[in-house]
Order: sequence, then structure tokens, then C-alpha cells
Amino acid sequence: MVSMYYFGETANHFIEWLSLRTGLKTWLDKIDSGWLGFFFTLGSLILWLVMIQFYFSLFKYLFLIVGSPLFAYLSEKTEAILEGKEHHLSIAQLFKDIERGIRIAGRNCLWQTVYCIAILFGCAIPIVGMVAPILALLVECFYYGFSMLDYSMERQNKSATVSINFIVNHKGLAIGNGIVFYSMHCIPVLGWVLAPAYAVVAATLSMHPLKNK
Repeated sequence: MVSMYYFGETANHFIEWLSLRTGLKTWLDKIDSGWLGFFFTLGSLILWLVMIQFYFSLFKYLFLIVGSPLFAYLSEKTEAILEGKEHHLSIAQLFKDIERGIRIAGRNCLWQTVYCIAILFGCAIPIVGMVAPILALLVECFYYGFSMLDYSMERQNKSATVSINFIVNHKGLAIGNGIVFYSMHCIPVLGWVLAPAYAVVAATLSMHPLKNK
């Protein structure tokens, strides 16, 4: 929360510097148009929201990487309960899951960054830019759900390429998982702790019926 506060302040200064550097603020002051001033303020707010979302997503990816051992264990344990089997911790499999989880989280973070930069440029387009925060949120939720679903794909010995193709073809499943994961962060402290655990268990539950197909 402290880092979010300071990043928000930095984003404000960056937007102000950008408007001065491009001469946009000086031009608006000369024209003295209320409507143009309103759209400029709205555009600045949208840009600020997208930047905050992007920073928040980077922070959560760091958490996903650090917590990958726990998430891999939770996914294995959930599947064992569903199949009525006794769970035997396999260190070799756990390390494989951790390594795969870190690689997938890093890949998703990279691609989300590319899309978010494109969305940031889209903020400059009138009217179209108004949906930028929603689009950025959906992209973010898709990649969070992706990270959680991949633990099940790894356990079925599916390659990263097969996992990517499957999840891309089931975007709704990934986005749905990611949206609830994201929404739980609105609950202070408790939501922050439980959101990742919920997401990985829910992902395992949703993938299990597809295991034998």
C-alpha cells in the first residue's frame, strides 16, 4: 500500500511533466475551453488508472513467483483429494512445478507488459481510450488465471506450448479465475492472503474434469 501510494504520486508527476513537455497544457490554457479541459482531465485520469493497474500487476507477479512452492503444493494436494488418493510429496515434481511456475509467470509478465504499453498509447485516442482501464484489467486477469491453470497442465506432462494453446482457447476460464483473484484483493489483509490460495485451488478444480478428455 505504501509503494502504491508513492507510485501514484510519481504517476501524477509524470503525467504533469508529459503535458508540459508536449506543450499540451500550454495550448489548453491558451484556448481556455471547458470541454477540452474536461477531456484532458478525463484522459489524465484514465492514463493514471492504467499505470496504477500495471504497477499493481507487476507487484502481484512478484508474489506469484515467490509463492510458487506453496501454489504448486496446493494444486497437487487438491488433485489428490479430488481423486481420493493419499498425497505423497514428490520433491522432484515440486521443483519441476516451481520452475515451470516461475517461467510461466515471467513470460506472462512480459507479454502483459507489451499489451499494457499498447493500451497506454491507446489512452490518447478519444473515446476509445475510455475503455483502456477495462481492457487492461481483462488482460491482467487473463494472465493471472493463466498462471494458476498451468500448474495442472504441468502435472499432466503437457508442454508449455500445449498449455498456452489450451488456455488461449479457453480464455473465459482463465479470465474468470483471474477476475475473482483480482476482486479478492479488495478485502484488506484477508483477501490479500487468501486470493492466491483460492485461485490455485479453483483452477485445479476447474481443470480436473478435463483431465481424462
